[in-house]
Amino acid sequence: MTASNPYRDESHARPGGLPPGDAHLDSAAQLMNRIGSQLGTRLGLVSLDGTRRPAPPALVLVAHGSRDPRALATVRTLVDRVRELRPLLPVRLGHIELNEPLLPDTLASLGDGRAVLVPLLLGRGHHVKRDIPEAAAAARADTRVAAPLGPHPLLVETLYARLVEAGWRTTLSDAQRRASAVVLAAAGSRDPDSAADTRRTARLLAERLGVPVVPAYASAATPTVAGAVRALTARGRHRIAVASYFAAPGRFAAECAGAAPWIAAAPLGAHPAMARLVLHRYAQTLAAPEAAAEHALTSA
Repeated sequence: MTASNPYRDESHARPGGLPPGDAHLDSAAQLMNRIGSQLGTRLGLVSLDGTRRPAPPALVLVAHGSRDPRALATVRTLVDRVRELRPLLPVRLGHIELNEPLLPDTLASLGDGRAVLVPLLLGRGHHVKRDIPEAAAAARADTRVAAPLGPHPLLVETLYARLVEAGWRTTLSDAQRRASAVVLAAAGSRDPDSAADTRRTARLLAERLGVPVVPAYASAATPTVAGAVRALTARGRHRIAVASYFAAPGRFAAECAGAAPWIAAAPLGAHPAMARLVLHRYAQTLAAPEAAAEHALTSA
């Protein structure tokens, strides 16, 4: 089955071959929308009494970093989508390693301003508990660190959409359901909290799909994707898909996809739900007392 891509840009499609006059009207409407958006952005900086409102804390999206150039392109696209949703919000990017800008450099560029660091990470592993808080503590900026993106229903929405793109049927017969299963392929961590977060996401995805979902790992934990596939096959599940629980393309994501016996979904990437989730974590951190925000880094 070839699934249509619901995220394909169809903004320039002209069904039925509309005449050129309509095309000009369409272009004029788009221009007016852009002007209105820019005007709204400028007016939003001014309060009712005419004084300038203080700028909101910057949102610093913290990515892991990868040698795969597709990862950096994906993260930059996600940053652009966040900016489109919140044009008044300063949005920056910082990497833990391998790519520029590195997180300490991004934080240094903020001076003594305010910022919320949102990890583009899916569970409570070492980077979330140690590396990011330590970088935040060393910066001059007034920073707070958000919880990782997972587990969360918006991640499940994204995983489901990526599976459908890869060929997963949105409706299954009883026979298909009995034969189907999903392996949730994640990076892996020795931290038990990270594994618990991945298992929680697997349970949420299983509820969404109505079939078993088994977490598996590219490193540092078991089972591997191949091991999970063998276990599911032994249970009579022969239509096994691999869901990619990775924020962006990279070596681990490619290796896990290569072990799929049937279809393999793309990584989470810059799906619109991911941009909404980033903004949710930002707002959640600002709304919570600092002690509660710190607690979120160490508890589910």
